[in-house]
Amino acid sequence: MPEQYAASDKRTGLEVTVTGEFPPHHDDRIRIARTTQLFTRLMSTILATENESQRRERFLAVETQLEMADALIQEDMAEVQRLMRTTLERMGITPDQMDSMAKEILERLRDGGEDLPGFSGLGQGPGGPSGPFSPPPAN
Repeated sequence: MPEQYAASDKRTGLEVTVTGEFPPHHDDRIRIARTTQLFTRLMSTILATENESQRRERFLAVETQLEMADALIQEDMAEVQRLMRTTLERMGITPDQMDSMAKEILERLRDGGEDLPGFSGLGQGPGGPSGPFSPPPAN
């Protein structure tokens, strides 16, 4: 029998209900509740935006981030890259600018990342950069 979790936002009265077969583990149920509450609050905030163009931009931003999260969870890096490219293009960043930024970041990471604020040592495994966004190993 399906279970249900409902979350509502007091400011707007919006209610979101999640129905399905939930995992039995307590921590999983807490995550379902917190995620549903967060989504409800987020939707309420967007719906409360009076300016129509801002509201649409906010919906688009959230949709893109949720698509990105889904692609990351599914480990679909081609889709992650496509979504990143589309987002950057919407921001007015050209493919050439993206390539230039990526090259610069990779060069700085290879040099230890000291001149990238907040990036020092990021992605550094025992053999150098590692992770889904790291460059392929040299032959």
